[in-house]
Amino acid sequence: MKLNYEIRKTSATIDKTVIWLHGLGADGNDFVPLIPELKLPKEAGIRFIFPHAPVRPVTLNNGMKMPAWYDLLSLERGKTANKDDVLATVSWIAKLIDAEIEKGIAAENIVLAGFSQGGVIALQTALRYPQTLAGIMALSTYLPFAESTLAQIKDKHRNIPVFAAHGIQDPVIPLLSWQTYVPQLKEAGLQVEDHSYPMEHSLCAEEIVDISRWLQAVFKLL
Repeated sequence: MKLNYEIRKTSATIDKTVIWLHGLGADGNDFVPLIPELKLPKEAGIRFIFPHAPVRPVTLNNGMKMPAWYDLLSLERGKTANKDDVLATVSWIAKLIDAEIEKGIAAENIVLAGFSQGGVIALQTALRYPQTLAGIMALSTYLPFAESTLAQIKDKHRNIPVFAAHGIQDPVIPLLSWQTYVPQLKEAGLQVEDHSYPMEHSLCAEEIVDISRWLQAVFKLL
């Protein structure tokens, strides 16, 4: 499937890319307003790509159709995500990464970011992609089928920086999910910077400051 997306640039000359995936029921416009809040240097040279998820029936929402990266099956831990859907979406996002590399952006200058469902896809795609990316931003998310995913990651991927953030009062994806997958990533050898914030299923001002600092660090802008 060819995904539609929104594009924003920090400057005319581009040598870095952030692919940012939205959550369930949202669309690619969801995080566009965040770019100026990041207060990145004018010479950052970053292209932000915000893909739109396809509309599909969501089992957990009684089959209601909405933008979703995969079908949500249940709230029961370990049984939430349709694995076939997740892997299909991983292949779509991998093609977006391929396209950026074909445009001359090095894999080590591409960050994959995602919120909630989008965070699941960001983690699954970056950990499976043949080349090592600049980093993964996992916001208010979880890691389904973690054991099988982490068992097959390449040794060179173990140095990928990960920004893993979660709301302490998150009623949608409980903090326990973050407390579960973050240690799993660390045990697998990934370089995880983990943060929890006094918020629900959202972003907060403190988190945005931390995201900006982390992005500038992985892109060597600091």
